[in-house]
Amino acid sequence: MTEVSSLTGRLLVAAPALADPNFDRAVVLLLDHDEEGSLGVVLNRPTPVGVGDILASWAGLTGEPGVVFQGGPVSLDSALGVAVIPGDEGPLGWRRVHGAIGLVDLEAPPELLAAALGSLRIFAGYAGWGPGQLEAELTDGAWYVVESEPGDVSSPRPEHLWRAVLRRQRSELAMIATYPDDPSLN
Repeated sequence: MTEVSSLTGRLLVAAPALADPNFDRAVVLLLDHDEEGSLGVVLNRPTPVGVGDILASWAGLTGEPGVVFQGGPVSLDSALGVAVIPGDEGPLGWRRVHGAIGLVDLEAPPELLAAALGSLRIFAGYAGWGPGQLEAELTDGAWYVVESEPGDVSSPRPEHLWRAVLRRQRSELAMIATYPDDPSLN
């Protein structure tokens, strides 16, 4: 078996030509990537559902816009908490994924994490790929792989995240940020 170089903690930015409507202009934070597959959450799909409507005890700790995000098309009935916690040590109920970004145990009492939280987002569902599936999509040019920044998780304007992430790249990827929503109108 060939070794898979881990992309955990990096962003997948959907190429404009990606045809899957679940990932149109999506920005996915990879939470796990190894030879067994990949798992991530779409950072820029807010829903109209307030966090308080499904996880009332966590609602006061989430940032604006204070809604649940659709993390992907898999297991929409499950919730994942992704938090940024600065510093070397995280509190009980939080597991570091990459840098200051980690997963929150939503079964833990929120007060265990409240003082340490830099930001928190709640995601319904996730994006998942089986062994080799993501690598095939990368080879096909469906995704751009870029470094994440802690602020990506809690962007106050998630609807602009796709363009913002591309625009900050120091390569030809920055130009893709200007790609029109509908190129046939050019």
